[in-house]
Amino acid sequence: MGVSARKIHPYIQPMLATTVDKAFNSKDWLFELKLDGYRAVAEIGKSRMLLYSRNGLSLAERYRAITGALKKIKIEAVIDGEIVLLNEKNKADFQKLQNYKENKHFPLIYYVFDILSLSNKDLTHLPLVERKKILKKLIKKSGTVRYCDHIEEFGNDLFKMVKADDQEGIMAKKKDSLYSPGIRTREWLKIKYHKTQEAIIAGFTQPRGSRMHFGSLILAQYKKGKLQFIGHAGTGFTDRTLTELMKEMKRLKQATSPFDTNINVNSPVTWIRPELVCEVGYSEITRDGILRHPVFKGLRPEKKSKMVRSETEQALPVKKVVAVTK
Repeated sequence: MGVSARKIHPYIQPMLATTVDKAFNSKDWLFELKLDGYRAVAEIGKSRMLLYSRNGLSLAERYRAITGALKKIKIEAVIDGEIVLLNEKNKADFQKLQNYKENKHFPLIYYVFDILSLSNKDLTHLPLVERKKILKKLIKKSGTVRYCDHIEEFGNDLFKMVKADDQEGIMAKKKDSLYSPGIRTREWLKIKYHKTQEAIIAGFTQPRGSRMHFGSLILAQYKKGKLQFIGHAGTGFTDRTLTELMKEMKRLKQATSPFDTNINVNSPVTWIRPELVCEVGYSEITRDGILRHPVFKGLRPEKKSKMVRSETEQALPVKKVVAVTK
């Protein structure tokens, strides 16, 4: 769960998606499952084998099973995908992935959905459907490294299946989209079923009863350049995450609040520098922007705190982005 990792220089920033409010059908788009894990780019070659997060943190040592599987692929390529851990229900489980050392008996999978280069030839200028055809020939649908399949046109049907199976959501991608590293594009879209938010940890309260280390996390997001309080999460922790998260927060302690305004909480708070990013689930958002019943899911060490905004603010009406069909 720790955030310490070697930084790769230079590294490729993956292409990013825009959040929209609902699923849709369109002949010009293809649809994939939205996977609940770590986005990762792999650079495979004879001279080096790299596996790293969206901001260049090396994942090779932490996920050696994936690194080993990638080394067996006898190609020179750069591929893009998501690292997930499949739980007992064969579903991607981000909390178990966070605590991978305790869950090594579950399958660790690297689902790859795009290819940026092959045999040192740049493929980013090719349409997405062409890149996926190339990738599908290289990567099997089974094993530790798996090709992430898709359907065309019928996004609504896929989203209904996701809801019925209680999965994370879906991705929509324009068939003719080129690959633009580091760009948040409207040609790739994400549609969530589970309500989750990225949040900055701004402090923690004192523990109560038998709870060790801390009681709850003070959560925040940036709005118009200022840190805004969005609630506090007191559930979703294991004994291990309590211990390891406390270790990370201790090094960030500061005497004063990072907020410009007073924050009302019902227990003494220890403030920290707003650097750690986590993911939380929640039931709804109040009119004043507070998350109801937030549950800690895990740290997001690959995310930069300055980029954390409210997903509800970012979500666009799908009709403003794409011409949908019934």
